[in-house]
Amino acid sequence: MVENPVALPGVKPLAETFDGFIVDVWGVLHDGLRLYPGVADTLDRLAERGKGVAFLTNAPRRSRNVARMLARLGLPERHRQNIVSSGESVHAALADRADSFHAALRRRCIVLGETMENDILTGLDLEGVDALEDADFIVNIGPWRGDAALADYEEDLARAAALGLPMICANPDLSVMQGDREMLCAGALAVRYQALGGSVAWHGKPHPAIYELCLSRLGEPPRDRVVAIGDSLGTDIRGANAVGLASALVLGGLHAGEIGDNGSLAALIDAHEAAPNFTLPGFAW
Repeated sequence: MVENPVALPGVKPLAETFDGFIVDVWGVLHDGLRLYPGVADTLDRLAERGKGVAFLTNAPRRSRNVARMLARLGLPERHRQNIVSSGESVHAALADRADSFHAALRRRCIVLGETMENDILTGLDLEGVDALEDADFIVNIGPWRGDAALADYEEDLARAAALGLPMICANPDLSVMQGDREMLCAGALAVRYQALGGSVAWHGKPHPAIYELCLSRLGEPPRDRVVAIGDSLGTDIRGANAVGLASALVLGGLHAGEIGDNGSLAALIDAHEAAPNFTLPGFAW
C-alpha cells in the first residue's frame, strides 16, 4: 500500500506518464451544482495529446442520462462521450441475465429511492410494483433529497429483509457532496440491508467488473499505462487498487472536510484500506 502518495499540482504530470484515464464524474468534474474550474480545458489538453478518457460514475442512471446532466452543467458535447455508469451496468445485467444472481430474479420489481430522471429500468421486461409484499426483488437507486437519512429507510429495509427480497444496488457510494452538503447514497442503504441479512448484488465502483468495462472502452491498454482519478478512497481508489491500476485522489471532493479537520490523509488511507499513488488539488491542468 502506498503510504505517502506523491502530491501533484495538476493533471499535466500524469499525462506525461499515462495513456489512459478513468475519470470519476461527481466530485471530480462537478459538485452536483456546477462544473469545477479547469475541467473542460484539462480534457481538451488530454485529447490534444491523444490520451484516452473513460468517465466512470456510480450514478444510478443510464449513461445517456449522465450525459444530459453534464450538458446542463455546461460540459461541451465533445467531452460527453464514453461514459460508463453503474446504472448502465444494472440495465445490462437485467437485460442479459448472464449470471446466477440476475438470472434467478423474476419480473416484479420495486425501486427503493427517488426516481428523479431515472430510466434505469426502461425497455426491460419487468413489472413495477409499489409494495414490498408484491415485489420479487428491489432495485436500490438511493435517495435524491439533501435531508434524507438512513433512519428514514430502516422500516422498509427490515421488512424487505424479512421477506427475503434480493437487492440490486445501483450506486455503491455511501454519500456524495452536493455543493457543501453531504447527501446519502444507495450504498449506505445496501450496507444496512446486508447487516439485516439481505442479499445484495453490487454494480459500480469499487467492484472490478465495471473497471474491466472501462478498460475495454479504452482499447485494452497496458494497465501500467492507465490511471484512475477520483475523490473517494472507498470506491474510486479502492477499486483501482483491486484491479492493479495507478490512482490519483482529488483532495477537493468527498474527503475535503475530513482532511481539513484532522490534516491527516494517512489516517484516512488506513481507515479505508485504499491508497492512491498520487493526490491532486482538483481536476485541472
